[in-house]
Amino acid sequence: MKFSLVIPLAPGRNAEIIDSIKELNYPKKEYEVIVREGLNPSENRNSGAEVAKGDIIVFLDDDATLDINYLKEAEEFFRKYKEIDIVGGAQLTPKWQRGFGKISGYALSSKFGAWKMGTRYAQDKLKLDADETMLTSANLLCKKGVMKKIQFDPNLFPGEDPKFIEDAKDNGLKVAYCPDLILYHKRRETIKALIKQIASYGRTRTKKEKFADTLKRPFFLIPLLFCVYLFATLILLVLELLKINLIPNVILFFPLGLYLLLDFIFSIYESIKNKNLFAIFLLIFIFPIIHLSYGFGMIKGYINKI
Repeated sequence: MKFSLVIPLAPGRNAEIIDSIKELNYPKKEYEVIVREGLNPSENRNSGAEVAKGDIIVFLDDDATLDINYLKEAEEFFRKYKEIDIVGGAQLTPKWQRGFGKISGYALSSKFGAWKMGTRYAQDKLKLDADETMLTSANLLCKKGVMKKIQFDPNLFPGEDPKFIEDAKDNGLKVAYCPDLILYHKRRETIKALIKQIASYGRTRTKKEKFADTLKRPFFLIPLLFCVYLFATLILLVLELLKINLIPNVILFFPLGLYLLLDFIFSIYESIKNKNLFAIFLLIFIFPIIHLSYGFGMIKGYINKI
């Protein structure tokens, strides 16, 4: 058997992805579906991998939809790049999704919105030396032997997938990103849900690694520093009202002005790129929501550590 599809499932949820698995353009005798139900996704993935019979283990989210040629593309990738141990693919916004969810997908796939993490949500170029910023466990394939060397950390959620990829590279395993491995994953459809999602990513970053390790990848700290800057600006404005002027306004507001300019430019760019001019009116707010949510999530995570 070539593939084992492992799907972690929270209690009370339905594995919606099964419907698209049934439609795959691939011989059914060459793959199996393993659904593991439980409160901890990492434990579900690990236990599913333990009983997998396929040469390649495919980790998928329960509420996603697979492209009809997904396993064909996976087979072709591993045939062509035999040296790769782990590969992840594009996690695209579903074509049917509309409104806030669809437009937030534009922001998540944008370099301004998510920097290198935008690769996860777009069809980027093939990368045969990928890292944790490019892949997620919603769309991740690995050779069966990989799970004998590393496993998903049950103490992390969300964020178990970046740790898994980092552990893989530390163990000398080769990791890739392939844009042809397409999975559709619906986005959060409300502002509250998006804030909760992104804040949890920021908070988990502080659990995943020490602050010294995060300093080696300073782009993760930019949202946190932006939050600190806005808070400091608020305090300085209050002091100015009390006739205590510590920093000239030109210097004080320059970073904010530059950010708002970039926010406006990229909102226009992503709207034009996605042929949805209405999107600019939401993107101009969604970008700051993503950045501030991640920053406040990291601040909360560090406070909890203390």
